[in-house]
Amino acid sequence: MSFINAHILTLITFIPLVGTAIIIATPKNKELAIKVIALIATGLVLLGSVYLFFIFDFSEPGFQFSEKYKWIEAIDANYFMAVDGISLPLIIVTALLTFVCIPVSWNYERVKEYFGLLLFLEVGMIGVFMALDFILFYVFWELVLIPMYFLIGIWGGPRKEYAAIKFFLFTLAGGIFMLAAILAIFFYSGMHTFDMLKLADANLPIAVEKLAFLGFFLAFGVKVPIIPFHTWLPDAHVEAPTAISVLLAGVLLKMGTYGFLRVGLQVVTDGMRAFILLVAIIGVISIIYGALNAMVQKDLKKMVAYSSISHMGFVMLGIASMSVIGLTGAVLYMFNHGMITGMLFITVGLIYDRTHTRMIEDIKGIYISVPIIAGIWTFISFASLGLPTLSGFVSEFYVLSGSFPVYRVLSSIAAVGLIITAGFFIWTIRRISFGTTDEKFKMFDATPREIFYVAPLLILILIMGIYPAMMLDIINPTVIQVVATLGGA
Repeated sequence: MSFINAHILTLITFIPLVGTAIIIATPKNKELAIKVIALIATGLVLLGSVYLFFIFDFSEPGFQFSEKYKWIEAIDANYFMAVDGISLPLIIVTALLTFVCIPVSWNYERVKEYFGLLLFLEVGMIGVFMALDFILFYVFWELVLIPMYFLIGIWGGPRKEYAAIKFFLFTLAGGIFMLAAILAIFFYSGMHTFDMLKLADANLPIAVEKLAFLGFFLAFGVKVPIIPFHTWLPDAHVEAPTAISVLLAGVLLKMGTYGFLRVGLQVVTDGMRAFILLVAIIGVISIIYGALNAMVQKDLKKMVAYSSISHMGFVMLGIASMSVIGLTGAVLYMFNHGMITGMLFITVGLIYDRTHTRMIEDIKGIYISVPIIAGIWTFISFASLGLPTLSGFVSEFYVLSGSFPVYRVLSSIAAVGLIITAGFFIWTIRRISFGTTDEKFKMFDATPREIFYVAPLLILILIMGIYPAMMLDIINPTVIQVVATLGGA
């Protein structure tokens, strides 16, 4: 195995950190050079993740490309990284969205600080999906908090400080519960290790496992976010700049659902099983509550934010099914939702750049004034509401097919959420597309730069709707193995 193959995960994770160091060393007035450095660094990460996709063994359900080195020997904490069919799709969507966020952010101010923080953020996001040691996982998890706080608090909207502090406090509080759960597992397992794979086989007292799961539940639930821990999300999305909203919805939310899959189902399995009905109920409540709130929003960005709460409820329902089809759908949903909602926020940003408003009642006639942007909004709205041949449909079909045999009533209620989602997206398309555009708006259609960074996402959303096997072939073997350990089918 070549050096690159042997250390591919480390390279993908820490190339952005090298980029951050180079940006720090670059004079502040060299703005174009800083942007190019950020573009190259994120581009290399994207190329590395695509390369990882092609060398990944689809038939192998377990972890691949493992890297394990001694780190803190006194407590047996190791630098332990590996990927499987659950984590690889999330690494790919993280790399893709971060790369796209560079041209999205091309005209932002304070270039040196912004792009340095954005690359630093990518290190934490990707690291979470690779770490198999609890201490390393926790470090990456908390690492994300710091740059995101500043990216919202400095480059955000009028209430940016409030939104940034709220995000920080909610996530920090969740992280404290996670650390308590990790330490409980460490001490009560009798194994004195933070290795997730070893701890998955530990015989923990059921009371400890239940309490540990509740700690993880609070940490992951805040990040998803599920009801009632969701209140930070609309504020953060509304105030964050477009690129940061893309990463919040496309990646950070997936860190929470990934935690339920990796830690809940595979480490504190019995603890999660004891509360699995609660997870399903909260998922369905999130679906309906998020969709109804999205329907009544006047702010286009806040509408998309609440739609994300609804969509992540479907992921939680798929996880709660503990079935092959449901879990496969949950992972696929995480991948597809990242692209779809990322594109929704990008399109909202394109409309805002021209109108300087996000109020739905003020935006009229975009089909005539900016037909390309209007077409992108319509396409991506149809993907989000689950139109067949687009990627959102496949995800929802799998989740509902996998959950219905387990939770017939809850799945039926969740299906109502699809109707509400279709309703508010179609209603929004009608409201902003027709009529006469206000003359005070400086309307111009998508530029070549904008088309450059939206085209890959649009193409992938279409391909994943027509040929979902591209990701299903990666996800399914790992999910089958996980369900087998759960004693399910």
